[in-house]
Amino acid sequence: MHTPFFAFLILFSTSLFSHSDSNDLRWGQIGHYVTGHIAENHITENTAAEIERVIGKETIASATVWMDDIRSDSTYDYTNTWHWVTIPDGMTYDETEKNPEGDIIAALEESIARLKEGGLSEQEEYERLKFVMHMVGDIHQPLHVGTGEDLGGNRVRVHWMGNNSNLHRVWDSDMINSRQMSYTEIAMNLDVVDEDQVREWQSADVRDWANESVSYRDDVYDLPDDNRIGYEYRFQNYHIVEKRLVQAGVRLAGVLNDIYDR
Repeated sequence: MHTPFFAFLILFSTSLFSHSDSNDLRWGQIGHYVTGHIAENHITENTAAEIERVIGKETIASATVWMDDIRSDSTYDYTNTWHWVTIPDGMTYDETEKNPEGDIIAALEESIARLKEGGLSEQEEYERLKFVMHMVGDIHQPLHVGTGEDLGGNRVRVHWMGNNSNLHRVWDSDMINSRQMSYTEIAMNLDVVDEDQVREWQSADVRDWANESVSYRDDVYDLPDDNRIGYEYRFQNYHIVEKRLVQAGVRLAGVLNDIYDR
């Protein structure tokens, strides 16, 4: 029996690893719903049938937030560090000191490989599939690939539209929520990519996705001296948010098709 736990705030331990980059490392729920909804538009009929076999009638959009929901259940504490990875400036993932508790790159690669290999129990397949649905979204949020210096932007206090926030929250949810659109409206506006673009995006792998997130650091951290940000910052950066959301959705569909419709 799969019990849902609905939690809106994700609190990570900062003492597990010296390079941990998160107190709240996740796309906001709307962002995850967007990626899941877009993925639903790009999976094959065979993939859709297999996913329904594993998770039932639940939509992919709804399933994307399960990995955040289970933060309420200590059974899944081993996944706490699977929402982010630390890649300091000037380094590649291979060159980094790996978190002994795991990270999003290692967990994604392992989960995808296990699902492709098959032979999992019903519960194991259910969990691994939902992990993948969530982590593909998380790794596309630039601050989930942190520098190791500021907890993925959580320590960067900002005033967003006149309210106290932090840089991570701005990218997770503040910018998205400020558009005052539903996740279906956002997905509909973003999912206008052609087949060539889909093929190009789906040809990249997990480590490519992480490297792309690193490539946006200069934009993410381009803050005024007083750290007061709002419409101008959103104008300069919202196109990145949109691109990462649609890329995550298209790539999630590619991963799911590769697992279930080979």
